[in-house]
Amino acid sequence: MVSVPPEVQRRLVHSLGALVPLGWAVGIYDWRAVQGLWVFGLVVAMALEAGRLLGGLESWVYDRLTREYEQENLAGYALYTVSMTLVALAVSAGLGVTEGVAAASMLMLAIGDPVSGLLGSDELQSVKRTYVLLVMFGTCTLLAVPFVPSWLAAAAGGAAATLADGVKPVVAGYVVDDNLTIPPAAATAMTVVLAVV
Repeated sequence: MVSVPPEVQRRLVHSLGALVPLGWAVGIYDWRAVQGLWVFGLVVAMALEAGRLLGGLESWVYDRLTREYEQENLAGYALYTVSMTLVALAVSAGLGVTEGVAAASMLMLAIGDPVSGLLGSDELQSVKRTYVLLVMFGTCTLLAVPFVPSWLAAAAGGAAATLADGVKPVVAGYVVDDNLTIPPAAATAMTVVLAVV
């Protein structure tokens, strides 16, 4: 039996979030369903995190799929559901975020981030290596192309996602997790470019 390293397991689980926007993209359901799925996921994630952080909920899943630095803080999957829910709901908030922009920004986190993470998973640096940044940018830009009407907007989203993924700012002693920042940064960049061009 082949043993899959925990880091690869985390990345595979991470990529499952792509199923939500892809289901919309192929017409299985509408955008309201995307919003509902992410809101439901957020409620479940927050309940699990409350149980884990406040009530001592233990599980082998947490042992395998969370990192050591997440033991006392919200785990990356919870931040992931927060950012995915934010961009899903932004479509209905009158902010100019289109369904395509939101879907593309979700895919940047669900697919682009695991690709980047696997390339640089051994590195504890505040800025990722140049080749990892370039792969992240290319991956995210290409993911956006089918969803936005402008290559420039796709590239802006790719650049914003790359910056959010590649640079790890520290605020009040805490590293800002890219699970929280990639979709909002990418959606904002694409929306601004689409408003201008």
